Amino acid sequence: MMTISVADYAAECAAQGLRGDYSVCRSDFTVAQGYDYSAEEQAVWRTLCDRQTRLTQKLAHRSYLDGVAALGLLDRIPDFDEISEKLTKLTGWEIVAVPGLIPAGPFFDHLANRRFPVTNWLRTKKELDYIVEPDMFHDFFGHVPILTQPVFADFMQMYGEKAEDVIALGGDEMITRLYWYSAEYGLIQEAGQPVKAFGAGLMSSFTELQFAVESKDAHHVPYDLETVMRTGYEIDKFQRAYFVLPSFDALRDAFAKGDLAGIVARFKGQPALDPATV
Repeated sequence: MMTISVADYAAECAAQGLRGDYSVCRSDFTVAQGYDYSAEEQAVWRTLCDRQTRLTQKLAHRSYLDGVAALGLLDRIPDFDEISEKLTKLTGWEIVAVPGLIPAGPFFDHLANRRFPVTNWLRTKKELDYIVEPDMFHDFFGHVPILTQPVFADFMQMYGEKAEDVIALGGDEMITRLYWYSAEYGLIQEAGQPVKAFGAGLMSSFTELQFAVESKDAHHVPYDLETVMRTGYEIDKFQRAYFVLPSFDALRDAFAKGDLAGIVARFKGQPALDPATV
């Protein structure tokens, strides 16, 4: 995988108008959290958490809810070091602050070493419903609670360890789809239980969480590793497919035992499957 220097990446991000301060990145693209949030930012955090919690209490998987309770995320913008101390005791993970999106190589390396990158800035009051760039609310409220679930935490580390090898084989789009349909938009239905959500894109979205779990128009598909890696996805609209796991063990085991190289060899260069028809 081609590497990029911090300085070059910072210049690219500035040229694109990204709001994070990439000029202060360390060599691994982390920054200091800088806990100097304003009263307005704290109010935005509480508004987002209060509104979303009313939905997650009924639509999120129990392990996500247990994670929120164990970490204590709702009253104020989290202190990354305080949350890392709690998370490390539970699953060996920690939080590292980043200014926003970072290159794939450093991102995978952080995951492989049980470090989850979290953006250190928060959306404004005008962006409560939608934001283009992933912010602290998406990263923290969406991703971090489920990292208290040991089996999913193991999957995420394994993903970081294997992703670059898959990309080297030409499977960059395929490995991205796996993350998208699992960590971002994953659903789970355990035996005898209703469908629940755990993906961060759903946890942090007021409208799509309700659609994905409750709407009769949401297209639920049994989770299959090969199908997931071949299925295209939507960036700026509701997903046209949501893959449903029977358990987190099924996700971890499918990824651990799956013939990733074989899947890439058979399907790289082919058009993605239409999510509406899988």
